[in-house]
Amino acid sequence: MDWLRQLPIGQYVAGGGWLRQLDPRLKFLWSLAFLLTPVLAGPGWRLALVVLLLALTFCSGIALRVWQRSLPALLALSLAVGLLAAFLPSGQEKPLPLQRPPVEQKLPAPPAWVLFQAGPLRITKRSAELGLNTASLLFTVMHSANLLLVSTPPEELAWGISALLRPLERLGVPVQKLGFQLLLALRFVPLVQEELQNLTRGLATRALNLRQLGWKQLLGLVLALGERLLANVLLRAEQGAEALLARSDLWRSPAALRVPRKPLIWLDGMGLLALLLLMALRMRFGSL
Repeated sequence: MDWLRQLPIGQYVAGGGWLRQLDPRLKFLWSLAFLLTPVLAGPGWRLALVVLLLALTFCSGIALRVWQRSLPALLALSLAVGLLAAFLPSGQEKPLPLQRPPVEQKLPAPPAWVLFQAGPLRITKRSAELGLNTASLLFTVMHSANLLLVSTPPEELAWGISALLRPLERLGVPVQKLGFQLLLALRFVPLVQEELQNLTRGLATRALNLRQLGWKQLLGLVLALGERLLANVLLRAEQGAEALLARSDLWRSPAALRVPRKPLIWLDGMGLLALLLLMALRMRFGSL
């Protein structure tokens, strides 16, 4: 029943590896690059980002037990969503314009729009491209964010984002308070998973046979579990708010909560050069 703890999604896992030693501001910029560069990019660039993410995961120094369960599940989910988008109707294909060439000129054969067809199931070039874009985008967004959260402590992440947003303080934006709120939100994610774990454990101890339940009873059970989960999460949030109010609205900046560490200049320099190289390749080869 501890399957949620075996899937460290959105939680920091302590350990070694060069990725954990990288500057959190640089890791946040890399995550933004993985999120923004697929926009208006071709299928080749999207697949290249997936391969790059997998290579970073295997070479990051993170233990195998951290991603051996979550990564295959995410790959299967992305593949299923991509196949679903590929088999769904993608709209009518645009026909080629009719032309009247000279007699001595021969027109090339029209492209084959239908790539696969088995009864009512059909994959066209347009639907295949849509499925590829959907699957690659889903994997890139989820795995890049998960890799950032797994390899970065919440205090480091909140400090890095606050440091990048520090120029907005001149415009009156409370960057330090926003960073503290982000830190509280990151600390709140494990509590939500713990409440969900407790509810599923309590459901398993009652030995309910879900196959014997009808659709109405099963839907009622799901709604009851969702209502109880929301109530428990709100109760945890209320307790956290009361704890902050008991301290007379005392809050600290992320820089004060961060444990200082010795930066590796050579590692950060290589990461910055690799990021600049990635952006240059996107401008050169990533367009449609």
